[in-house]
Amino acid sequence: MAELPKTWEEWVANFSDWQDRVGFDRDWLGDFDLSILFDWDRAGDVIEFGDYTGRAKWERALQVPHQNIRDALISMITVQGDTEFASVEQQRHLLDTAPTDYDRYAAARIMAEEQRHGWQMAYLLMTYFGQQGRREAQKLLERNAQDGDRLLGAFNRPMPHWLDFFCYTMFVDRDGKFQLGMLSTSAFKPLAASMGPMLKEESFHLGTGSNGLRRIIKAGVIPLDMLQRYMNKWVATAHDLFGTDSSTSAHWAYVWGVKGRWDERKKLDAEIEVDKEVLNEESRGHYHDEIVKEVQKLNGYLPEDCGVELFVPHENFHRDIGDFGGKNCYTDGRLFEGTDEEYAAYLQTVLPTAEDEEALKDIFKQQWVEDKPLTPRQLASGIGATA
Repeated sequence: MAELPKTWEEWVANFSDWQDRVGFDRDWLGDFDLSILFDWDRAGDVIEFGDYTGRAKWERALQVPHQNIRDALISMITVQGDTEFASVEQQRHLLDTAPTDYDRYAAARIMAEEQRHGWQMAYLLMTYFGQQGRREAQKLLERNAQDGDRLLGAFNRPMPHWLDFFCYTMFVDRDGKFQLGMLSTSAFKPLAASMGPMLKEESFHLGTGSNGLRRIIKAGVIPLDMLQRYMNKWVATAHDLFGTDSSTSAHWAYVWGVKGRWDERKKLDAEIEVDKEVLNEESRGHYHDEIVKEVQKLNGYLPEDCGVELFVPHENFHRDIGDFGGKNCYTDGRLFEGTDEEYAAYLQTVLPTAEDEEALKDIFKQQWVEDKPLTPRQLASGIGATA
């Protein structure tokens, strides 16, 4: 580990070293400003749920009543920051193979915003949590997705090409929206106040994914069964990101008021009772319902005579964690009745194959995604421009 940064300026210098190490050219940021942003009004002043409901939100770590709550906050902030920098490490190489100038701009902007989000989380750790926070902020810059040592498995997965990228931004970044939303009502006010600006920026990431998949369909070059296999791959990954079905950490995070439900304020207004035993499963269900609607929108762009529709695989399919982790299930959620060898053969029909990867090499030589022109403002930003 590098020497522990004592000031924010020292951490920023270490961040520049990280950019150089992962090969992110700072010129790609264009006029994008890496800055710390808070929305204090949206954060609110009063703790909204849990055992401390009605008390003033905590504005400093010393106001947090117990060390175990502080540890939970440090863990949440660290994991969030870790995913942001990991995404840049996963995606950075894609700028060299962008199918259009717009896509190069979009990917560079997403990576710029992910870096800002990582900055935001590192700033919270450095500013509010003493030596422990400084240590975690530095470790954000030392783990690397390319080495497989980021904290969440999904953020160590290779992303070799743009079809993966569009599916990732459609499905995995959408999980990020839900995580940020659940932190937006946190009892720790600086964390809650960080979420508003991050959510605004996250919406562009989701739009890039849905827009990219729509443009793929309209171009009509990638076979729909192949597109479905890549969607299956990343949806299963995103389902896992919500955590185990009955999580004690989610339970206590709610009791302590540091992480709420999706749409917590609406649920409180509607007096919807909380079931603290299945918080992760509840949020995963909301997420699943949302991506089903998004894929239904994509189906509206399919040729009328294609004879198929894209779909979202069931939450049970190809799970690594939770009640169905490691279990053999069809894409519709039913348990597979057969041997492991037979299931492996089934997965070859519903997940990307080596043959798919080979076929994509030729497909990517074509105009496989509908073009989208840059707006004058996007062009003037310099984001993603070649040095």
